[in-house]
This record gives sequence, structure tokens and C-alpha cells, in this order.
Amino acid sequence: METKPSEMGLVARVANVGKYYGEGGHRVAALDDVSIGIRRGCFTAIMGPSGSGKSTLMHLMAGLDTPTTGRVWLGDDEITGLGDAALTQLRRRRIGFVFQSFNLVPTLDVMGNLRLPFELDGRKPDAAEQERINALVNYLGLDGRTTHRPHELSGGQQQRVAIARALATRPDVIFADEPTGALDSRTSREVLRLLRSAVTESGQSIAMVTHDPIAASHADRILFLADGRIVRDSGAMTAEQISATMLSLETAAA
Repeated sequence: METKPSEMGLVARVANVGKYYGEGGHRVAALDDVSIGIRRGCFTAIMGPSGSGKSTLMHLMAGLDTPTTGRVWLGDDEITGLGDAALTQLRRRRIGFVFQSFNLVPTLDVMGNLRLPFELDGRKPDAAEQERINALVNYLGLDGRTTHRPHELSGGQQQRVAIARALATRPDVIFADEPTGALDSRTSREVLRLLRSAVTESGQSIAMVTHDPIAASHADRILFLADGRIVRDSGAMTAEQISATMLSLETAAA
């Protein structure tokens, strides 16, 4: 009998997934026969040279793209063959997203953006959920900003709103795609501390795609990809160790 992902302590898992473009001799592998899981209550960084497949892996795990081959689970639910409507509902209810470009709705104020996942699900936050939103606003230092629109906030404040929005629904897993890519180094450290605390204090599960060794050094686990395959699965590393590993991968690819 197949072991369930939850029994392995996994919030998301892919088995033998491939993502291929083109046919025959022109076929290009964005991902090639990858099997990996994201552990519950763990901060996982996904790294690799440009074109290594790290964003493709995240998109497949999050149900934003479909694999050419293989299977994908969110918790114990296989999502490989789900239709668009079912996938959309699943993403709204069980996945949080944080992007480099913040992806806030410009016409909504901060509170409107924080309530958006609930509104998209056709409901308003209940009392406990609104209390959680208010606690996040307070914790992230956004008090007094809830009526501001995104253009009235700094980049760091916008990213804090995006993180609060991702945390508001208590998702099974948060996927972060280069969340510090548009921020200066001081603000980046602040955002990474917030993500780290979401794991250590709230037991959240986070998978973060990044090219930045300093960002990845905040993670409990680092997956290194090259040419569409996972070439190393490591525990926590320093930024220097990560830089050395990345350099060796890029040298090998040259």
C-alpha cells in the first residue's frame, strides 16, 4: 500500500515529474524525473543556476503548471489530473504565495488585500480569522497602514503585506518565488526573518525559490537543481557554503 505524504511528514510531494518542451531531438527538459517532498514545519530553499528548473518545480508543486510526466500531491490529495476550477479552489484554500513583484491589488487598501483570499473564496473572514489578520498586522508593524494603498507603501511594507496575506488563511504550504529580489539588503533581511519566524513560531511550511545565498542561509534545508535534476539535498548551510556550492554547479554547467 502506498504511504501517504502526511505519514512522511510532507505537505507537498512530486514523484518522477518531468516537464518537457518540443519533440524528438528538439525536446528540452525543464525538469527531468524529479522526486522530492516539502516537509511540514520546514523552511526549504530551492536553488540552482538560471534555467536549472527551480521555478518550474515550484510551479508544478503549487498546481500553477502541469507536469508532462509524473505525479503531484498536496498533502494526501493528488492534484496531477485536477481541472482548472478544482485547482483554483485548492490554491485559494490551501496554498499561500509570495512573489518578487508583491502582486498586491493596487485599487485595494492593505486590509482589502489581506481579506482578498477570503473574498475570492466567496466569504468574509470569520471572527477568529479577522483576529488572526489583526494579529499579523500588529506583528508585521503595519498598524496605521491598513487604509493605505500599495503605492503609498515602501517595497518592504508591500512585501510584508504580501506575507501577511499568504499567512492569513493558515495555508498548508507557502511558496515564495524570489521574495527578496526587489528589496534592498536591509529590507531583505527583515523579510527573511519574518518568513523564518513563521516557521519557528507558527509551524508554517515554506518553499522558497531564490538565487541569493544569503536568503537561502535562513532555510532549514536547501535543494540544489542543475539541468532539471536535483543534484544535492542539504541541511542548513552558511551563505559562504551555499555560494561555493552554486559556483561549482555553474562551473560544471559551463
